[in-house]
Amino acid sequence: MRSAKDFFAPLAVGAPPPVREIPFTPSRMIHFFDPSNEKMVAKAPDIAKKVDVLLGNLEDAVRADNKEAARAGLVRVGKESEFGATQLWTRVNSLDSPWVLDDLTTLVTEIGDKLDVIMVPKVEGAQDIHYVDRLLAQLEARAGLSRPILVHAILETASGMANVEEIAGASPRMQGISLGPADLAASRRMKTTRVGGGHPGYLVRTDPVGEDLSEGRTTYQQDLWHYTVARMVDACVMHGILPYYGPFGDIQDTVACEDQFRNAFLLGCVGAWSLHPVQIEIARKVFSPAPEDVRWAKRVIAEMGDGTGAVMIDGKMQDDASVKQCRVVAELADQLAARDPELAKEYGNE
Repeated sequence: MRSAKDFFAPLAVGAPPPVREIPFTPSRMIHFFDPSNEKMVAKAPDIAKKVDVLLGNLEDAVRADNKEAARAGLVRVGKESEFGATQLWTRVNSLDSPWVLDDLTTLVTEIGDKLDVIMVPKVEGAQDIHYVDRLLAQLEARAGLSRPILVHAILETASGMANVEEIAGASPRMQGISLGPADLAASRRMKTTRVGGGHPGYLVRTDPVGEDLSEGRTTYQQDLWHYTVARMVDACVMHGILPYYGPFGDIQDTVACEDQFRNAFLLGCVGAWSLHPVQIEIARKVFSPAPEDVRWAKRVIAEMGDGTGAVMIDGKMQDDASVKQCRVVAELADQLAARDPELAKEYGNE
C-alpha cells in the first residue's frame, strides 16, 4: 500500500507533478466528433467556438477499420487548431482493446500539450485508473510535458458502479466521471434498448378509485437513472471531482433530452455529452443557472450578511444552509459568466 505522503509524487522520473485540486473549468457540454470523418474534422475549429469541451472520439462510434484514421485525424486537429478557452479531450479505446496502447502513446507524445483530459471507457475499478495513471506519467516524461493530462472515467458496467467510490479516488489525475447508460444497461441486464432517458414501462400508478381496478388511475413515468446518477454525484463530490450525465441517444426528441439533462443538473452534474449540434444549445441552457435563480441566490447571500442566524425573505425562511445552497448557484454563475459574455449580461456580471 502506498503511503499517503507519496500520493502526489510523480509516477515516473521527469513526469510533471500531479495536480492537488481539480480546476473547475466550465464543461456544460462535451461535444463528440469522429476524427476519421474529414467533414467533421474540417468543422472542428468552428464547433470549438460554440462548446466548452471538444472531444475527439476514438472508441465505439468509430469502425474498427477507421481506428487509425481517427487517431491520425485527432493528431491533425490538435496540431493545426487553436482552441482558446475550449478544452480538447479524447475518448480512447477500451483498455482491453488492441488499439488503446497506440491511442495513448501517439496522442500523449504528439499532442499531449494540447490535450486536457483523456476519457477512459468501461472502467471496472481502481486498477484500471492505476494502469492509465502510470502509463501517462511515463509518456508525459518522454514528451517533456509540463502539466499532467487528467483522466475521466465512464461508468458503463455493474462492476464500475459497485466500485464507483474507489474509482473516483484512484488518482490525483481523476477529473470526473460520466454516466454511460447504454453499456451500463446491458451490463446490468436492464430491459431497455434506449440510450439514456426514461422508459414508459418504468412507472408508478395511483391507487384505485373504485372496484374497477383500471378506471381513473393515473400513471407517471419514472427515471431509470436517478439512483445511478445520485450515487455517481456523491462519489465525485466526496473526492473533489466532477460528475457528468452522458449521452442522450434520441437526437430528434429535444424535449426529453432537455428534461433528462435538467434532472442531472438538479442532482449535481456539471454537464452532459452532446452527440449532435442541436444538443449543444440544450446543454448550454440547462447547465447554466436561470437568471432568476441567480438573482434570488445573490439576494439571499446579500441579506444574510455573515451567513449566520435566520431571516425571512418574501415569506420564506433563510438560514446558513440556504446561503450554502445559494452560493453553489451564484459561484457557478460567476464562473460561467467569465467565459460567456451573454450570460454575464443576463446575470448582471458585466
